[in-house]
Amino acid sequence: MPEGALTAAKVKMYFIGLDRPTAQETLAELKDRYGNHSVEDCDVIVPVGGDGYMLDVLRAHMDTGKPFYGINRGTVGFMMNDARLEELPERIADAEPTVIHPLVMKATTMEGKTVTATAINEVSLFRETRQSARIRISVNGKVRMESLTCDGVLLSTPAGSTAYNLSAHGPILPISAQMLALTPISAFRPRRWRGALLPRDASVTFETLESDKRPVSAVADNQEVRDVIQVEAWENRDISMTLLFDRGQSLEERVLREQFDY
Repeated sequence: MPEGALTAAKVKMYFIGLDRPTAQETLAELKDRYGNHSVEDCDVIVPVGGDGYMLDVLRAHMDTGKPFYGINRGTVGFMMNDARLEELPERIADAEPTVIHPLVMKATTMEGKTVTATAINEVSLFRETRQSARIRISVNGKVRMESLTCDGVLLSTPAGSTAYNLSAHGPILPISAQMLALTPISAFRPRRWRGALLPRDASVTFETLESDKRPVSAVADNQEVRDVIQVEAWENRDISMTLLFDRGQSLEERVLREQFDY
């Protein structure tokens, strides 16, 4: 949010909460303290829940152009702010903004169906059975890996690089990095391949090999498509989402801090 764009006295908030007791209790208290505006009339959308819920809200309201200030009532809360209810308008007015862009996933199934979905964190491919997956990887139309034998592979945004990508031993990307992370999940062949860093305008195509024997699913964050034969993924720079964080707790700072947390 640009500095000076809002004063605390004029911040109009739209509160929305995860359907869990703790989140609903906090949601009710927030509405009681500060009132509640509609999503159309608000200045800022305030999701109450965890990171997974924040992803759902971002996807549902990314076209509004409104900033998002999350309040953590989940577990990790990497994309959320501390659940302090006092002086909320002042904190929002003083918050530090981070702009992120989603990935688009276009998945084609064995039955010929095409499904398009949006991912804030990552697009992932996973083996569906005990058989390992075999996946051909192309970048901008050029085959870069003829066959990756693995449990799966993922393409991550900088915002998602500290999530499943990090668990799969992928690199942490600064939020301002103009890159995407391509990371294998339990690669068997080639065993030493650790993935690649790609420019933000890269378009990645995954083709599943021996699909009948080795079925693969594709997942955009938590939206799954089963039995895919081809998946295309790229960053959509036409969509921008602004996340707000308490001063000194920006997403950039959190990502940097994560690299020294051992």
